[in-house]
Amino acid sequence: MNLLKSKIIQFIVLFFLSNGYGYAQSAMDYLKSGNENAKHGNFDQAIFQFTKAIDIDPDFAKAYNNRGVAYAEEGSYPQAIADFTMAIANKPKDAEAYNNRGHAYAIIGNYTQAIKDYTRAIKNNAFYVRAFNNRAIVYLKTKDYEKAWSDVRTAQAIGGTVDPHFIEELTKASSAPQ
Repeated sequence: MNLLKSKIIQFIVLFFLSNGYGYAQSAMDYLKSGNENAKHGNFDQAIFQFTKAIDIDPDFAKAYNNRGVAYAEEGSYPQAIADFTMAIANKPKDAEAYNNRGHAYAIIGNYTQAIKDYTRAIKNNAFYVRAFNNRAIVYLKTKDYEKAWSDVRTAQAIGGTVDPHFIEELTKASSAPQ
């Protein structure tokens, strides 16, 4: 009788495990899976995984941010901006989400909003070299060379590096007759 009971219990356990009842993926599990897919360039699958994470935890700022990055990698900037905005809504001090949204705005040519987002990223993290570099690029595009140079100097002063090609481009542009 004990053998029969044991076999029934084994069957029930195996049944539930094999049907997915024994292990429910967490939002963090989906985030990790999405990150792995994104790292290998599988952005559609990454978006799917990040969406699953958001379905489980609608306030998961990192999942929105990472899905936004995946959308941006696919060239879907309106979706990327929407996701970065949700990440910011759920985590207002997230410098990375502001920087990423600024980058998406810069790519579509909305330099005013890009500068605002980079500035907010810097306000949230005064040592965020990438935001200084990105804002300097937009200042170059808008021909505000003084502010571009200021961001370059700040990035360097806080220990960051600035692309030498960018410095060369800024030097040429800022010394050219206006």
